[in-house]
Amino acid sequence: MIQLTEERDFDSLSKLETEGLVQRFEYTFELAWKVLQDILLFSGYEFAPGPKGSIKTAFEAGFITNHDGWCQMLRSRLKIKDLFDENDINSMARTIYFDYAPLLKALDTKLSSL
Repeated sequence: MIQLTEERDFDSLSKLETEGLVQRFEYTFELAWKVLQDILLFSGYEFAPGPKGSIKTAFEAGFITNHDGWCQMLRSRLKIKDLFDENDINSMARTIYFDYAPLLKALDTKLSSL
């Protein structure tokens, strides 16, 4: 997903690539918050398990810098299953491309430096 956003302009994506971007976001986000949760638990942090607790504690611990952006990603992730209209899918893909991919890239960079 990150590679796609670095190599391709959003407006040049085909319908299939746009749908693939949304689908890939689903499992990339799930993996991201679960990795954060595992790192926090391994490091001895105490927090409510699950995405909300993991995001909050990861922000407090400095693993992520944009708490609001991550909370918005979570809300978007939960909405994806209800997207059927092509305009809604395109709108979600645009948000993923421009707003969420940079947040996931920042996490990748942070975790790579550990």
